[in-house]
Amino acid sequence: MPAPRSVPHPNRDRDLESFATVLAEHLPGTWTAAFHAHAHEQDQLRHAEDVWDLDLVADAIATHPLGQDAHLTSGDGTRLYVTVRPGHDEEFLVAALAPTHLFPPKAFSGVREPDGIAVPADPERAARAIAADLLPRYALAVAQVRHHALNPPQPAPDLMQEQVVMIWGEDGSLAATATTRPAAEVLIAEGFVWQAAANAYVLSGDDTRAQAHTVQAAGARLAHLGIPTLLRTATRPPIDAPAPAALPAAHSTARTR
Repeated sequence: MPAPRSVPHPNRDRDLESFATVLAEHLPGTWTAAFHAHAHEQDQLRHAEDVWDLDLVADAIATHPLGQDAHLTSGDGTRLYVTVRPGHDEEFLVAALAPTHLFPPKAFSGVREPDGIAVPADPERAARAIAADLLPRYALAVAQVRHHALNPPQPAPDLMQEQVVMIWGEDGSLAATATTRPAAEVLIAEGFVWQAAANAYVLSGDDTRAQAHTVQAAGARLAHLGIPTLLRTATRPPIDAPAPAALPAAHSTARTR
């Protein structure tokens, strides 16, 4: 490990550039440092755009004109943000930069920020603190983001768009309205017949035992597709029931199993 270098103090801007350069030499692995002076507040915000912090470092960026910062980048792509700590001449602030260029924004949802830390102006001591505290928390956060990116949450089914409503008629028949084509195909396969007058798929009630078997089989197949089945009586029709998914070409009453 290179011998520690002294960091000059007369000029605060120069302090940060020298500190970041020597800090990069003491961090584990291979790091490069890039120094930025801020001519305007927009420069400060632009260079801090990916700072992965909602605590100490974020507060300093939002409430103080910092004047300069440095970005440290490791061989594996890890990036750190380094800047002065307002009101503390012997300390600097270090935070991780989120890998927003590698993962979609939704992957960061629900992942706790690996908030930055204040480190002493001694680069060797600062490197030890970063390696022991900030970098492990950053690695954990990135692992969670990567998991979210590879396993995005599946949207919950819209029950108003995917459901089958079955209504008992006075004659014992069962009229079903399907809101999706897959649901309509299940009904036809199980013996329901499309009747334009009823605006529904109808199952005869002549054989109640066969009817019960058909309803049970259709419900099981619909559930496998994630489509719920609602059974109602003719005296309690569904409110605002969506139009059934018609299958003009399907008129056969034959079952396919």
